[in-house]
Amino acid sequence: MPDLEIDAPDHDDLDLEATVDGDDADAAPAWQDAADIGQDAAVAAWAEAARPILEDAARVYQGVVTQKELCAQVQDDAGVRTKQQIRHWVSDVLDVVAADCTARSEPLLSSLVVNAMGSVGDNYAVIVEKHTGTAPVDGDDHAAAQRLACYRQFDAKGLPEDGGFAALTPRLAGARARAKKARIAERVLPQCPDCFMELPATGVCDNCA
Repeated sequence: MPDLEIDAPDHDDLDLEATVDGDDADAAPAWQDAADIGQDAAVAAWAEAARPILEDAARVYQGVVTQKELCAQVQDDAGVRTKQQIRHWVSDVLDVVAADCTARSEPLLSSLVVNAMGSVGDNYAVIVEKHTGTAPVDGDDHAAAQRLACYRQFDAKGLPEDGGFAALTPRLAGARARAKKARIAERVLPQCPDCFMELPATGVCDNCA
């Protein structure tokens, strides 16, 4: 049988760099940098991307989204990234979200965003006052009520038939309970100056009376 000759392409003739670049171009997202398009444009893009994420959270009873999760997701979905730390821009995004909710006469979807401690943070009250004219006495209590309104608005999965109840996040509720217990333990109770027994609410020592 005669030998068969197969013409193989010379690897030196292949433009491997062009092939790899073409594959990467198809797979890589078209990222923009916030520094290039401007902070206002970046915040607007992130806020627009945030709404569907927060709507999804509102469709699950007692659902919340952490700031870290939200900020990572909006950068992916909007295609706009930043090297700034979250604390420098997340409040700006939530401010725009709150403004949009207020314009729609909806409960605040921004109330669904919490920090690592399960709290909406101090800036939440500032944003609420800006858009409603009234500062909440306790931002987390206000946010709990707003979250409940969001769950009802978006017909959340798991919402009780009686409409549910406003609740702090489990982590924040636990932290507050521990802090309250510590305050009680540290409280100095009044004592009788004669027998040093703890005085009752009347202030009169039952032992010495």
